Amino acid sequence: MTQQSEQLWGVSERATAVHAAATVCEIVLPIHWELGNSFETAERFTASGYNYVSFTIAGDDYGIGGATERLADARAKVLGQPDKYILVESVADIHRAKAEGKTAIGFHFEGNRCLERNLNMIETYYKLGVRYNNIAFNRQNDLGSGCIEKNDTGLSIFGREVVREMRRIGMLLDLSHTGVKTSLDAMECFEGPAMFSHSMPRALNDHFRNLTDEQIKRCAESGGLIGMSGSSGYIGVEKATPESLLPHIDYIAELVGPEHIGLGLDLVVDPDMLMQYMHERPDEWFQDGKVWPPVNFIQPEQVPAITETLLQHGYSETDVKGILGGNFLRVAAEVWK
Repeated sequence: MTQQSEQLWGVSERATAVHAAATVCEIVLPIHWELGNSFETAERFTASGYNYVSFTIAGDDYGIGGATERLADARAKVLGQPDKYILVESVADIHRAKAEGKTAIGFHFEGNRCLERNLNMIETYYKLGVRYNNIAFNRQNDLGSGCIEKNDTGLSIFGREVVREMRRIGMLLDLSHTGVKTSLDAMECFEGPAMFSHSMPRALNDHFRNLTDEQIKRCAESGGLIGMSGSSGYIGVEKATPESLLPHIDYIAELVGPEHIGLGLDLVVDPDMLMQYMHERPDEWFQDGKVWPPVNFIQPEQVPAITETLLQHGYSETDVKGILGGNFLRVAAEVWK
């Protein structure tokens, strides 16, 4: 490894080598211009050794028209810069991006208002590049209950139709932001590896957005993946750092194995704007009227330090490469068509 890489990443030669050898995947990067997150934010991940970034394009906040327009805009930006980006249709595209020194860009949704109860839209969105979708974003929708709901009614009849169609098409099932019962119902219905793209163990931080042991175990039994969030609110610390992830990674690794862990940092560039956004939607974000303290996020430039931290705490190079992206690629390869 070059001295330049060591200075850029601020980690040991061994960690730099492992990081460079891994296919590093960011499962969740919201594209919300009002929160400071733009298409160009992905370039910070590229500079930090990432090979794949998936953009949150739409969900329960957009209908078909808005979701399609945002997809069209994102596709144009990716396809218009072939020297920098590769639009992801398969896992092979991610490997090709790494080999060619480019960044693979994928898309996903958080919620299902963008379907407008039209099952045919699932295949249409898949063909446009959407490779996974979330059942519900915190609140109740037509498919089931979000994680903020006190009365989790489980997966609805329409929700079951959506989940089965996603499995048929090859769209990966994401269950972050989804209620406990609804998520368990959805994993049973999906009959394949599912994913919590950016969630943490509730045993370490009793937050409504975090996961019960049952959810973690059922996800692992499906062959699935849990992405580690970089938000201080979900981690349960005042300041999010690479070291603050370690107890959560250790907990899941001991419960179900490190092969079920990935990275879904969910970076928000402007946390102050995020807090304003949340305060404007209290029924979506504040359970029992409890207001979150200000949140902050692990930055992409700190991700090589996660590699360093894991190696220093006894994780094998194989396990570290899996957490950085290999585990996500295994799940995606099994589901995507």
